[in-house]
Amino acid sequence: MHGLINRAIEEFARGTYGDEFWQEVVQRCDLGVDHFEAMMSYEPQLTGRVLEGLAAALDTPRAELLEDIGTFLVSSGTGAIRRLLRFSGLDFVDFLHALDDLPARARLAVPELDMPHLRLDLHTPCDFALTVCSPFASELRFGHVMIGLLRAMADDYGALVYLDYKGGRGATEMIAIRLLETAFAEGRAFDLGASA
Repeated sequence: MHGLINRAIEEFARGTYGDEFWQEVVQRCDLGVDHFEAMMSYEPQLTGRVLEGLAAALDTPRAELLEDIGTFLVSSGTGAIRRLLRFSGLDFVDFLHALDDLPARARLAVPELDMPHLRLDLHTPCDFALTVCSPFASELRFGHVMIGLLRAMADDYGALVYLDYKGGRGATEMIAIRLLETAFAEGRAFDLGASA
C-alpha cells in the first residue's frame, strides 16, 4: 500500500482526534511505527490493522470510518485534494463525468500510487452508477471512502445528492448516485483560472 494512503489515514486520526489518540491506536495495534512516510510502501495488511484499530478505538463501523476519511480528504487542512478535485469541472455533474480520469491524473503526480479504477455509468440525467475496482479491496474498501468524498464534493458544489452504497463483490464495489438538485445551496468559492 502506498504511504500516501496510510499517511492520509494518520492525518485523519491526528487532525480529528489528536496526537494522543493516534499514539494510543499505534500502541494498541502494535504497528512498529508511530507515523507513516508518504513516499514509502507498506504491506496492505498494515493498513487493515490501522483501520481495525481506529474503528475499535472509536467504536464505529469500519464503513462509517472510511466515509469519514473520504470527507476529511476533501475538507481538511490545506485543501490540496479539494483543489485537485475542483479542477474536474464547473459543477457537480462535470465532476462526476471526470471521475473516470481521476486515477490517471493522480498517477501523473505519483506514478506508483495504486488508485482504484473508477467507471461512471449514466442511467438517466439524474441517476448514475459508480463502479469502484480496487486492488486492495480486502484491506480498504475504497467505495466507502468515495461515498465520503462524493458527499463532501456535492456540498462543495452546492448540489443535493443521494448516495447509496450497493455493496461489493471481490475487488468491485457499486455506488448509486441520484442528483436531486444541482444548485441546492451556494457552493464554496472556487476559481478555475489563476487570479491576477
